[in-house]
Amino acid sequence: MAKSSNPEGKTGVRIVVAGDRGTGKSSLIVTAAAETFPTNVPRLLPPTRLPEDFYPDRVPITIIDTSSNPEDRGKLAEELKRADAVVLTYACDQPETLNRLSTFWLPELRHLEVKVPVIVVGCKLDLRDDQQQVSLEQVMSPIMQQFREIETCIECSAYKHIQIPEVFYYAQKAVLHPTGPLFDQETQTLKPRCVRALKRIFILCDHDRDGALSDAELNNFQVKCFNAPLQPSEIVGVKRVVQDKLTEGVNERGLTLTGFLFLHALFIEKGRLETTWTVLRKFGYNNDIKLSDDLIPYASFKRAPDQSVELTNEAIEFLKGVYELFDSDLDNNLRPIEVEDVFSTAPENPWNDAPYKDAAERTALGGLSLDAFFSEWELMTLLDPARSLENLIYIGYPGDPSSAIRVTRRRRLDRKKQQSERTVLQCFVFGPANAGKSGLINSFLGRPYSDSYSPTADEQYAVNVVELPWGIKKTLVLREIPEDGVAKLLSSKESLAACDIAVFVYDSSDESSWKRTTELLMDVAGHGEDTGYEVPCLIVAAKDDLDSFPMAIQNSTRVSQDMGIEAPIPISSKLSDFNNIFRRIVNAAEHPHLSIPETEAGRSRKQYHRLVNRSLMFVSVGAAVAIVGVAAYRIYAARKNASG
Repeated sequence: MAKSSNPEGKTGVRIVVAGDRGTGKSSLIVTAAAETFPTNVPRLLPPTRLPEDFYPDRVPITIIDTSSNPEDRGKLAEELKRADAVVLTYACDQPETLNRLSTFWLPELRHLEVKVPVIVVGCKLDLRDDQQQVSLEQVMSPIMQQFREIETCIECSAYKHIQIPEVFYYAQKAVLHPTGPLFDQETQTLKPRCVRALKRIFILCDHDRDGALSDAELNNFQVKCFNAPLQPSEIVGVKRVVQDKLTEGVNERGLTLTGFLFLHALFIEKGRLETTWTVLRKFGYNNDIKLSDDLIPYASFKRAPDQSVELTNEAIEFLKGVYELFDSDLDNNLRPIEVEDVFSTAPENPWNDAPYKDAAERTALGGLSLDAFFSEWELMTLLDPARSLENLIYIGYPGDPSSAIRVTRRRRLDRKKQQSERTVLQCFVFGPANAGKSGLINSFLGRPYSDSYSPTADEQYAVNVVELPWGIKKTLVLREIPEDGVAKLLSSKESLAACDIAVFVYDSSDESSWKRTTELLMDVAGHGEDTGYEVPCLIVAAKDDLDSFPMAIQNSTRVSQDMGIEAPIPISSKLSDFNNIFRRIVNAAEHPHLSIPETEAGRSRKQYHRLVNRSLMFVSVGAAVAIVGVAAYRIYAARKNASG
């Protein structure tokens, strides 16, 4: 198969040669570049460049010689940190230099956090005592077990011209076609992320979706990746190799996914990593086996702080099809194993970690309904549009990626228009410890009430669909802000820009909880006034099943009237009495010009601005009268002169 040209757009490979003094570093470099053994070698060579046509990948190599003198340790560390690959040398006639690899050099690379492929090279092979013949594998196996960063080991002789070009070929190859991301040397199997990428490529090439690559599909694949067709005899040969080793690798329709994966494992075992890397790169993968950045249209979701990103109808329709495809028993319950299957062509399941893990409502069987499936996607699109778009591509979104998302109108404009056009609304949930915030969120996700209290240490998200009258559905995202995280949140000027509505929860039986909630409300309202990112606010009186503290109604009525917002909404998670709270949150968010609290400072500021504006208006009216007067006088004077 043809080799790739200049993979990953590399403009050059920088190889640093290090090792103990006298191990043959400089002789190795000079012999590789000049193809002759040097009679006089300087103590330290300047950077040596091998031309781009030196090796088949046509990528130029720069080789850096290093000094192992203690006084040059700083320079050595600097060069190692800039390396694409490191060649570590020992002398075959000096066993102590081999021991130094595991006692000093390899630990030193780890200490410097040099995370590049390492090629271990035994120089001066011609000087080794023939009486002490030990295979390279026997010598290096224990070291390679301990230091997985070693890509390969090789012995050479500059004097006898034995395996000199191979040293830097293997080093370049380790950079351009690394083993680590593809293959687990210990288990001798393809790594999970590599399997997932190859599965996606297989599905993309299986045009008739019959679970096998026909001869025509195999040929198309070969032409796309290697710019050369396969002869019929070659196709027969490929399938025979697979079938001889793995019966299920080929069926009557062609090469199966199992067979396709087996072929790539075979290439890698035989050292032909460039074949698998060429395939991966042709389908847009980088060295981390993730889609290259240039495949994600980042410009599509550039936005102001008070704009958000949502899925388009095209993306929703596609995801609906995906859900129906993987919900094999059509019970509106995508089981965890089926969710894993949805993302089996992505590097990993993005919902296995925070903030997506446990953020959506689960069915009684522990799966996701269609609404919950959409909710998880909408949450990911809101919080991380690039990751959402990337995963849509991984699972097979067929259209232009930029058609899958849209940027919403600015919230500032929503207030002027007195209507939000968003389908996904984000609500920040504030409140003191033990006020009932988590109870509210658990009820939002249909979880049963629990008497046990465990404080929320970090922010958490919950997302669900809220049904409004006339069959309208909105996705509501609740973001719980722990009490001790409020100051940090408000330290940023734009912290409220992404908020459609803020909810303040307090324990209606605890006066101190109410007082702390009013302080938080004042802080948030003041921050909104100061930054121009005012948000509608609602107060929720939780634990309504308990007796209210004395003066509760009078205090809450006074505060809500003073600030110009609705009186607290009583709820009880224990009694499952939520007073239509989630629909009320959505309604308030949809009318962003209402329910905006006003602080005393904000009110004074507005009155001051009104006064200034009124004064300016009087000044401008006075100036206009003066101008009119001057104009009238000039007309009068002109007429008088004319009549004179």
